[in-house]
Amino acid sequence: MPKPAKQDKSKGTYSAESITVLEGLEPVRKRPGMYIGTTGPDGLHHLVTEIFDNSRDEAMGGFADDIEITLMPDNRVRVVDNGRGIPVDIHKQTKVSALETIMTTLHAGGKFGGDGYKISGGLHGVGGSVVNALSIYCKAEVHRDGGVYVQEYSQGKKKASVKKVGASGLHGTIITFQPDPAIFPDTNFSFERLVNHLRQQAYLVKGLKISILDAREASSNAEKEKVFYMRELGLEVPSMSFFFEGGLVSLVRFENEHTKPIHKNIFYVEKAANGNEYETVEVALQYIDDISSHILPFANNIYNSEGGTHITGFKTALTRSLNTYARKNNLISEKEDNLTGDDVLEGLTAVVSIKLREIQFEGQTKSKLGSVEAQSMVTTVFGDAFSAFLEENPDSAKSIIQKVVLALKARKAAKAAKDSVLRKGALEGMTLPGKLADCSSKSAEESELFIVEGDSAGGTAKQGRDRHTQAILPLRGKILNIERARLDRMLGSEQIKNLVVALGTAIGDTFDISKLRYHKIIIATDADVDGAHIRTLLLTLLYRFFRPLIDAGYVYIAQPPLYKIKSGKAISYAYSDKERDEKMTKDSDIQRYKGLGEMNAEQLWETTMDPQARILKQIFVEDAREADHIFDTLMGSDVPSRKSFIQSNAKKAVLDL
Repeated sequence: MPKPAKQDKSKGTYSAESITVLEGLEPVRKRPGMYIGTTGPDGLHHLVTEIFDNSRDEAMGGFADDIEITLMPDNRVRVVDNGRGIPVDIHKQTKVSALETIMTTLHAGGKFGGDGYKISGGLHGVGGSVVNALSIYCKAEVHRDGGVYVQEYSQGKKKASVKKVGASGLHGTIITFQPDPAIFPDTNFSFERLVNHLRQQAYLVKGLKISILDAREASSNAEKEKVFYMRELGLEVPSMSFFFEGGLVSLVRFENEHTKPIHKNIFYVEKAANGNEYETVEVALQYIDDISSHILPFANNIYNSEGGTHITGFKTALTRSLNTYARKNNLISEKEDNLTGDDVLEGLTAVVSIKLREIQFEGQTKSKLGSVEAQSMVTTVFGDAFSAFLEENPDSAKSIIQKVVLALKARKAAKAAKDSVLRKGALEGMTLPGKLADCSSKSAEESELFIVEGDSAGGTAKQGRDRHTQAILPLRGKILNIERARLDRMLGSEQIKNLVVALGTAIGDTFDISKLRYHKIIIATDADVDGAHIRTLLLTLLYRFFRPLIDAGYVYIAQPPLYKIKSGKAISYAYSDKERDEKMTKDSDIQRYKGLGEMNAEQLWETTMDPQARILKQIFVEDAREADHIFDTLMGSDVPSRKSFIQSNAKKAVLDL
């Protein structure tokens, strides 16, 4: 035994009294991030997902076919299904109603064994109870066995026992909850975000109707109380309903609606693994004329943003099947290398959905599947079916192989170009781009890189900057639109090559964020159409090839003032038309800035570069799938889709005529 440390009794004693025991749902309120990941927008919307998943599991079991979500006044949400209704009889273990047990006890539910559910997404059992714990108000209303049963809660604690309040010939569950503002800084739900998630879910459960209604503008008490019956009230509110019989094939078709398919027939398989009805694999895929890939992974209908074992199995089988078919049919010469995982993913749109009775996720938010058996399930079922598809559809197979072989050749060219860039940047400080005016600090935490438009603005910024912490990289004109270019062509652009070397992280499979030379990358472009275009091109580049920089919060957009207002000797700046109008006086002299180069060094420093006075917009991605779709639409090759997007959003544009 090591020698005991000297005890300092003035600091108190460590005994049984030092141990804190959190009862009921107190642990959830104490550490909400452990259960929903974050108390930001993701965690807020996760509350809806948890309650919806319970209703969706009823539909997966064949007990429900209609779910309605309503956004109500006061940031309340109501989720209604026509399933069996949560049991309300007395639970033998807890001695209270099963409804109360489910809503107020962690890890209590019908998904831990027995015959409650054959397949479900809510394995952790956190759904109803966690949402209840994190809500300032929650109400459960159950229709079953000829009656209506109600119980209300606040912050996870019941207000009264479960009570039968009337008779009913209906069956189903209605959960209404209001997120606790003491937990969530912002309790406003995004209708569009929920629509995207629910549309996705409707594709995954054939025969299920899902509706979402936005009734937050309802004002009268009658409307607030009867918002579930809004159709009878004749309320005009934003609403959408989804119902798809085509399942995953329909989802792939939706994802590819604005693209050019390489092969028209969409591959599809749905099959039980090892003859076990509780272990099924469902996959749909199609290749398109694009260089990026879109894979949507689901486990028991839970979207796994980080993939998992099922995606590992899918990629293994996809690569093996295409290599085998290409070699067998002499579509790849003997001298050529095998196709890699990156090659076969280029231009692929796929949905991989598995269902397991006993399922394991890595983390409480279920973003990554951890079930080991899922890998072999997908490898076997998908591999066999896709190999058969290639044999039975030779024209499609040939088109796919030509596509992935082109990716293989581009990968080799890209590697050569990338190696050239890396060699150029190998000796830090000696081979940095000539246009870059670097800062003297070697600490990435305090260093900033301003990417500015043009040599004129670059010159002014170099004069006005803090040389210790601020580096300036001027860009000449508009950079290449990388949405339409592979890595080899992209790195042939001197402008992009300079930026890659300046950042220091490398690019592609050798990207290393730990080598980033600046923890603030600030895009500073002019306040006109050309400036907005350049900014969009840069954001496209950063999103596609430097996404971790955005996720880490390192990317910003500078907000230079639009106006300089001079009244006598007093000078002020306005960053919007509204602010300009507020600051205007009768003898004001107003100057409209359209470019950073119009300012002198002192003005640029005090308005745009001084950390104590400037305004920066931090860039983050709230919904990666939606962001991906918008970049495809705005920067891709589908002109009709881009035209339609511009026409439908034209009224939102602010024109400077």
